[in-house]
Amino acid sequence: MVISATSAAAQTASGPVGGQRSPFARLAELLAPHQPGKPLIAMSLGEPQHPVPSFVGPVLSQHINEFGRYPIAKGILPFRAAAARWLDRRYALAHPVDPEAEVLVLNGSREGLFFAAVTAARFVGPRQGAPVILLPNPFYPAYAAGAQAAGCEPVFLPTTRENGFLPDLDALDPATLARTVAIYIASPANPQGSVASRAYCDRLVALARRYGFMILADECYSEIYTQAAPGSMLEAAGPDFANVAVFQSLSKRSNLPGMRVGFVAGDPKFLAAFHELRNVAAPQVPVPLQHVAAAAYEDEAHVEENRRLYRLKFDLADQILGNRYGYSRPAGGFCLWLDVSAYGGDEAATVKLFKDGGVRVIPGSYLARPQADGFNPGAGYIRVAMVQDSETAAEALHRLVAVLD
Repeated sequence: MVISATSAAAQTASGPVGGQRSPFARLAELLAPHQPGKPLIAMSLGEPQHPVPSFVGPVLSQHINEFGRYPIAKGILPFRAAAARWLDRRYALAHPVDPEAEVLVLNGSREGLFFAAVTAARFVGPRQGAPVILLPNPFYPAYAAGAQAAGCEPVFLPTTRENGFLPDLDALDPATLARTVAIYIASPANPQGSVASRAYCDRLVALARRYGFMILADECYSEIYTQAAPGSMLEAAGPDFANVAVFQSLSKRSNLPGMRVGFVAGDPKFLAAFHELRNVAAPQVPVPLQHVAAAAYEDEAHVEENRRLYRLKFDLADQILGNRYGYSRPAGGFCLWLDVSAYGGDEAATVKLFKDGGVRVIPGSYLARPQADGFNPGAGYIRVAMVQDSETAAEALHRLVAVLD
């Protein structure tokens, strides 16, 4: 199937932001008429529930007086240097990351991904027609919101089992690529957990340079995996990181979703333009929190423990789910993407699990957008976020099987 911007323009959906209402607001409305049939287990929100690292309190206390300073937009050098060192250790990069020119602090990756679309629309220059931004479908809602804020048409690329749950690069026609400002790509993918290979990244970088668009790579799940460690789009970006910006966050890696600290790294020319926008429009990151984040990027022990805990839960999923619902252990991330099309569909299964089992999940169709032909690649699936402790996760999965089967 060839994806074109012309066909994508016919897509419609209700909602105020990027044509898409919050999937969690829609879930609340779906479940509002019902009561949970058992004590509630929330598996709908990807909010890590593992312990906060022990060093957070002491580091925060040491720098508490720095809440009295306005933070600079680019981030303090100790944080940027720690993030750069972490990238150098973690990935096989063409050169050491320059903390002065190739890293910026973010108030969590979400706001960075949003503002990056606005920057990209200005940075890449005129397109050959009305500008578009490419998004995987299902997608993180900030992507569509960013495309709308940038004044670009979102073009949704279906990610299905048939294409390995990654956008099919062969389906992109030259006319759409010539109009492309940026592509959002998540690896590991949310919600399916697929990981882009080095060959896939190389192909995408080649397309970006041929047509002059930015790759906005959402890599916030990179440290949660049960197989091989995922690579980074920076590894395919070569010595100048041209056309590539990667987004990282401590929410998943370090169980700090409430701290709201992450970073973007990559193309120094793009980052210079990004900094100019962020300096006047984006939320700043408190200095004490940047010191905590620097400590987090210098420590791997808590990350290894985090992976161990997720690995145990996926072991449980292997045992409890078996081959039901098209389940297979994801390559990365902490979500299950379960096919419930044989059980009444994603909305019906979500309501039944809540009413009869007290398990709250989210319908896959709420995380996606109908394509021009009406096909919603999330329909028939539910996302189960394995964020609770092992005992609670096992109980939720046992209830899920009992209710659906």
